[in-house]
Amino acid sequence: MRERTHLEGAIKACQRLDQGLEDALTLIELGEAEDDADSVAEGEAALDGLKGEARRMELESLLSGEADANDCYLEVHAGAGGTEAQDWAEMLLRMYTRWAERKGYKVEYVEESAGEEAGLKSATIRVNGHNAYGWLKTESGVHRLVRISPYDSAARRHTSFTSVWVFPVIDDSIDIDIQEKDCRVDTYRSQGAGGQHVNTTDSAVRITHQPTGIVVQCQSERSQIQNRAKAWDMLRARLYERELQRREEAAQAEADSKTDIGWGHQIRSYVLQPYQMVKDLRTSVETSDPQRVLDGDLDPFMSAALAARVEAQNAAAES
Repeated sequence: MRERTHLEGAIKACQRLDQGLEDALTLIELGEAEDDADSVAEGEAALDGLKGEARRMELESLLSGEADANDCYLEVHAGAGGTEAQDWAEMLLRMYTRWAERKGYKVEYVEESAGEEAGLKSATIRVNGHNAYGWLKTESGVHRLVRISPYDSAARRHTSFTSVWVFPVIDDSIDIDIQEKDCRVDTYRSQGAGGQHVNTTDSAVRITHQPTGIVVQCQSERSQIQNRAKAWDMLRARLYERELQRREEAAQAEADSKTDIGWGHQIRSYVLQPYQMVKDLRTSVETSDPQRVLDGDLDPFMSAALAARVEAQNAAAES
C-alpha cells in the first residue's frame, strides 16, 4: 500500500505538471493575441513555478535505490579533539534535526553519550519519513570544522572532525540472518539530560556483532527488553546497509578509483574563521553562508551528491 500510494502520488504530480504547462502556454498565447500584458505576465510566472516543481520532481526521481524510500538511523561520532570535537558533533546533530524538521520528517532519539564538558561523544537518531534514507545516505562520511574555538582561552583556530553514518530502517520483508553466538550483548546505565532517558537501572543495551565489528546501542526506552529489541532491529539495519554498500562499491569500482572520495573519508568542510564557507569536496558545491547550512539548509549539497552518484553508477554500468 505504501508503494502504491507513492506511485499514485508520482503519477498525479506528472499529470499536474503537464496540465499546468498546457494552461500556462494557453494563457500566454491568449494574452499575446489580445495584447494583454497582465495575462502574459501571469502565464510566465506560472511557467517559473512549474520549472521549480519540475526540478523538485527530477531530484525525487534520483531516489530510486533499493532502500531509498525507507526511514533511517543517523549516527554522529566525535573525532579526536576533546571538547571542541564533541561540540562539533552536537552542532551536526542539530543541523540534521533542523533539516528533518524542514522536510516534515519525525525525529526520534535513540542513544546519546554526552561529552565531559560540553557537546556529544556520540548520538543516534531515527528519521521517519518517505525517502529519508535516500536523502541522507550521501551524508555518511567525515565532516570537518574550522573555527576559533570558544573553549580555547588563547582564542586559537582549531580543526575538528566528526563522522556521520546513515543506514536504513528495514522491515520484516527483508531477511537478515544473525547468529546470536556471533554477538555480545552488554547492558549499562543510560545517560542523557534527564527525564525518560535516564534510569536508575542498567536498562541501556549495546550489541557488538563480532564478525564485522559493528556496534549498536539503544537507551531511548524505559525497559531493557524494549531497548534490546530496538538494538537488534538496528543491528539488522546496519548489516543490511553494509550489504548495500558492498554492492554499490562493486558496481562503482572503476568510477571510485578515479577519485579520493569513499566511505569514511572527509566529504565536507565547514569554515567559520578566518573566512566563512561550506564546501562539499565530492561535488565542489559551496556556499559563503555556513549558518544557513548549520540551520538545516542541506538540499543543494544532497541533490548534487545524489546526481553525482547516479552519474557514477551509469558510467560504471556502461563500462
